[in-house]
Amino acid sequence: MLVGLMIGGCGSSGGGDSSAASKTFSYQSIEPQNPLQPANANEVGGGRIIQNLFRGLVDYNPSDAKIRMQVADNIETSDAQNFTVTLKTGWTFHDGTPVLAKNFVDAWNWAATVSNNQINSSWFSDIEGYKDVHPESGAPTTTKMSGLVVVDDTHFTIKLNNKVSYFEYKLGYPAFSPLPDSFYADPAGFGQKPVGNGPYQFVSWDHNSQVVTKAYANYKGVDPAKNGGIVFKMYTTAEAAYADLQSNNLDVMDQVPPSALATYKNDLGDRAIDAPLGAIENIGFTLYQPEWSGASTAKVRQGLSMAIDRATITKTVLQGSRTPATAWVAEGVEGYNAGACGDFCKFDPAKAKQLITEGGGVPGNSIKITYNADGGNKEWVDAVCNSIRQNAGVECVGDAKADFKTARTAITGHTINGAFRTGWVQDYPLNVNFLADVYRTGAGSNDFGYSSPQFDQLANQADQAATLQDTITGYQQAEKVLVQDMPAIPLWYYRTNSGYSTNVQNVEFDSFGNPAWTQVEVKS
Repeated sequence: MLVGLMIGGCGSSGGGDSSAASKTFSYQSIEPQNPLQPANANEVGGGRIIQNLFRGLVDYNPSDAKIRMQVADNIETSDAQNFTVTLKTGWTFHDGTPVLAKNFVDAWNWAATVSNNQINSSWFSDIEGYKDVHPESGAPTTTKMSGLVVVDDTHFTIKLNNKVSYFEYKLGYPAFSPLPDSFYADPAGFGQKPVGNGPYQFVSWDHNSQVVTKAYANYKGVDPAKNGGIVFKMYTTAEAAYADLQSNNLDVMDQVPPSALATYKNDLGDRAIDAPLGAIENIGFTLYQPEWSGASTAKVRQGLSMAIDRATITKTVLQGSRTPATAWVAEGVEGYNAGACGDFCKFDPAKAKQLITEGGGVPGNSIKITYNADGGNKEWVDAVCNSIRQNAGVECVGDAKADFKTARTAITGHTINGAFRTGWVQDYPLNVNFLADVYRTGAGSNDFGYSSPQFDQLANQADQAATLQDTITGYQQAEKVLVQDMPAIPLWYYRTNSGYSTNVQNVEFDSFGNPAWTQVEVKS
């Protein structure tokens, strides 16, 4: 999931009820890029809201990131290609209608159909019949994938194009959520007032201000809320959000701003959080533009990477809160291969200049790095540009967009030129997620226009491996292709540097960078 290093917030609201379990808490957020449809969010603004409004077949235990059953009672397969899903009974949507097998099958078919323009449609590409509903060009020949069959109200089957050893891991992604029957009458309207089946129920959306949710009393999942709801609120600067946290007007933060990294542990005391996070910061390139698409331009990108003094930037600007990246997969993720980037992620100004010259030089000897100004990115973007300018002799400037939504719209709309910041937080704890879902041709989060037949071939082979470990190893081989092409420059690995107000307790973050939402307790 694309991460924006968000900002936002306001304080707890008791709603006049003295019970702590009925009180809401506020969380730092950003305006979602798209309407709140489960398959239409691959960024944290919409994604974190959707993951609380909906529950799929499975999700991940906050303590160890292992798969746990939610709506599914079990998922059976003997060959990693054919799956039989059995649902638990008693689950309902927030409108009171039951969650049935058809609600999953219909939702997945709709999300995969190309004419519905869902940003995460590629997540369904493993399923047999995907190409019929999502052809590379032209209109679909059907709106139903042949690999999905409803058996009865509590059973459906899934057939994949090939074996995919990690398919069950993918099913925890919110795009695989069910949808109520009412969705199809007005999908656009639903996106403004979603009806989910998760622990929290939608209340209101005041655009660019807040999304309000409340705990759903009839929730049947394994993680019922210990609070009354979440208010997702947006601010225009990370510093203002942090000030609100310190004054107890914001309850939980995503990340403290760079300006607070040196002091937040002293500021917050035992309410400061410093936790592992499966996430990476990159600089991506607009490979769909002619000036960046030639084979020789890979050397230019390699050179730019070697001109960046990651060690100094992470130590000074980021106050030691980040670790210089040496691969395209984050630390702690299964399949992380330390040093996969090789020499190209090492600081070497002389080699940087040589590679840039050999590659034909940076177009116009100048580059812009597009970023969202609301996420505490200016400091490090300026530092990266200074490093490139000083060590490679290339002019570099930051291209600030007002907020994350504006930046993402420019990036996905291909209206920028050159380079852009792009962070990635794991959707499931395998190297596959950092590679296939970002760099495979046509992947929903492949914002670079990167297409490598060699990478795709190795990825496809890895998908069909006999065991999960063989898949992980196969993707480590695919990662080596990124070394020669450098579609994105790995910068550093995140940690969760956060904190919470005195209004709440039992706040713990998982390796996805999320608090265990339902476990947060609001003090009475």
